[in-house]
Amino acid sequence: MLTVEQRLRTDPRISLLLSNAGVAAEGLLASADQDQLERMIQLNVVAVTRLASAAAASFSAAGYGAIINLASVVALIPERFNATYSASKAYVLSLSQSLNAELGGSGVRVQPVLPGVTRTEIWECCAIDPSALPAERVMDAGERVDAALSGFDQGELISIPSLPDAADWDGFVTARHALAPNLSKYVAAARYK
Repeated sequence: MLTVEQRLRTDPRISLLLSNAGVAAEGLLASADQDQLERMIQLNVVAVTRLASAAAASFSAAGYGAIINLASVVALIPERFNATYSASKAYVLSLSQSLNAELGGSGVRVQPVLPGVTRTEIWECCAIDPSALPAERVMDAGERVDAALSGFDQGELISIPSLPDAADWDGFVTARHALAPNLSKYVAAARYK
């Protein structure tokens, strides 16, 4: 990773970081193999952060570039998968959204992609056979990539390849922002007194 990170920082010919690496961890947090969890966090969180940092520094200095980070829909519905993988993908989503705000006006675009279940080798570690899932829930990797790139070309801030109506995401963002004025105040809400 250090070689890639250093190259991102020093090679002006690079203007796109597509961070697609990720692994899942098997089982529940309470009974998980702690070494497996640490390896997952190193790849899904630490590596993504370091590479995004290097790309952000280089690309913003150049005034152009793009960072595309693969998260997952479980970042939005963590109850549907195990705690550690869901949390790592929520981190990728949050990192990407925050980094996009930090780089506003720099000429650098940051886009998280939130795919659903995708037919890849990620499932091998988890003893989950994607062919056992309903076929209408499992997307081929090529379809996911094409949709994500189309979303990027359309200027989407967040791409969810299987979401049929972008207005659904817009509604989610609007509801989230509506909470903002009440998330931090000098006194606890009356319902706690």
